[in-house]
Amino acid sequence: MLFANRKDAGRKLAAALADYCEKSPVIVALPRGGVIVGAEIASALDAPLDLLFVQKIGVPFQPELAMGAIVDGAEPTIVRNESVIRHAGIREKEFSAICASEQAEIERRRRCYLGDRGNIPLGARVVIVVDDGIATGSTVRAAIKAIRRQEPKELVLAVPVAPIETLEELDSAVDALICLETPPVFYAVGHFFNEFPQVSDAEVIAVLATLPHDGSPDPEPISQKE
Repeated sequence: MLFANRKDAGRKLAAALADYCEKSPVIVALPRGGVIVGAEIASALDAPLDLLFVQKIGVPFQPELAMGAIVDGAEPTIVRNESVIRHAGIREKEFSAICASEQAEIERRRRCYLGDRGNIPLGARVVIVVDDGIATGSTVRAAIKAIRRQEPKELVLAVPVAPIETLEELDSAVDALICLETPPVFYAVGHFFNEFPQVSDAEVIAVLATLPHDGSPDPEPISQKE
């Protein structure tokens, strides 16, 4: 399956997720590309869209190689890839410095996209995590770990495309996994889209402005744990 663009992928994922419409889900997208996909799903399922800010922690001399990931939160979640850290010879002080830099970028994006708006509480909710595709899975794995801490009722991962070996590693971490394409040969997510431009901050802000953010479930709100 080849997707025309992120919106097309979102519509196709929404069709695959149609049964969740009656479960009052919260769609949690990973910026920036995941927001375009997630917006289509949120619109189709009449669900609120929220963001989870995740930054890859890249090896300094090879930034595309992830040695971990960091997720925003009161207590940021850090997932480490110890084998990459070890083989790249990264010392703890250097790793911590890169984490601090990525945390600053997360804070910039939060202020830019959400302003003073808080995140939707996910405890006891059906949560659908969305991205525009998965390669190594480091950022998604970190996102899932962070969301699990909030004790959702059901945690679903939905993506257009990912390598089968990555999905096998992620399968046990979620309650359901929806992936439309698992190619036998995988080079990069963008190879499976006719159009896969970089998503700008302005596009994310514009998408968020068109969708509801009020995630209060009916008939009564979820009380939060201390």
